[in-house]
Amino acid sequence: MAAKGMNLCTACCLLLYVISVVCAGRDFYKILGVSKSASVRDIKKAYRKLALQLHPDRNQDDPKAQDKFADLGAAYEVLSDEEKRKQYDAYGEDGLKEGHHSSHNDIFSSFFGDFGFMFGGNRQQQDRNIPRGNDIILDLEVTLEEVYSGNFVEVVRNKPVAKEAPGKRKCNCRQEMRTTQLGPGRFQMTQEMVCDECPNVKLVNEERTLEVEIEQGVRDEMEYPFIGEGEPHIDGEPGDLRFRIKVLKHPVFERRGDDLYTNVTISLVEALVGFEMDIVHLDGHKVHIVRDKITKPGARMWKKGEGLPNFDNINIRGSLIITFDVEFPQTQLDEQQKDGIRSLLKQGSVQKVYNGLQGY
Repeated sequence: MAAKGMNLCTACCLLLYVISVVCAGRDFYKILGVSKSASVRDIKKAYRKLALQLHPDRNQDDPKAQDKFADLGAAYEVLSDEEKRKQYDAYGEDGLKEGHHSSHNDIFSSFFGDFGFMFGGNRQQQDRNIPRGNDIILDLEVTLEEVYSGNFVEVVRNKPVAKEAPGKRKCNCRQEMRTTQLGPGRFQMTQEMVCDECPNVKLVNEERTLEVEIEQGVRDEMEYPFIGEGEPHIDGEPGDLRFRIKVLKHPVFERRGDDLYTNVTISLVEALVGFEMDIVHLDGHKVHIVRDKITKPGARMWKKGEGLPNFDNINIRGSLIITFDVEFPQTQLDEQQKDGIRSLLKQGSVQKVYNGLQGY
């Protein structure tokens, strides 16, 4: 009898667990592959990566591809919004208010553009006879901090969109040859413009918010394409919008490939007896420096792995190269002080003349 009671209790617990899982709705954190403590930048980065992998156009043999992509869009919509995320964390998917769902295609297009689906901005498979609007290239200024850590930049764009308008218009105009018989054995060939009749359209500005990912280690002059976000063409397809990266100058660090260069000024006393200090890096962490020997003006120190992440493999980092400058005292020494220094250093005169520009 006790065994039957135990089995009944186990079955009830299992049933309650199944009901709780069903009622809880979808696990948006699991769908995006992020932890519950993930930042908005982590969520955007995860969505951008998975959206390319799970888009239905890339998984046409998977009958569940559309559902997976819809789940991904729903997860991003909720977790990227502070208020919706709070409601979801507290009450689950059922606790979200109705009527606040965005189009998943709109979310995708905010990261990649909205004309068709072409990975990496590849238009090679398009019909070359279809007219296209002009491409737009915009310089996007980014800081060295963003190059080091990565970031997402929101760009608000007013995009002209073709809308139907009353009336008709000439379209698809082209040159055609017409042959006219002038008499027996006599023909005349003329070229004339022939057009079709199409519904009239007008261009209306629509505001769009685009999400541009600044990837770690991104290089100057690199371009990020957004398909179909360029100039419109009323008889064809819009061009592309391309953001060209411009890395701003930094007051402390200079970039050379994946390496970072900086200068540190020390006193003459520190140059002679040694010193230790911290350099605050681009993400706020501190690089500790210790010198226990004489530091000559122009001396360099290499800190491996403290440079920028490599764009192709962020697990590889360049070096931080530190050049030391020595600041001499501004006050003049009296004769007693000079004699004291000569006695302390015991260094004779070295007055060598040489061609320093040739490296001798």
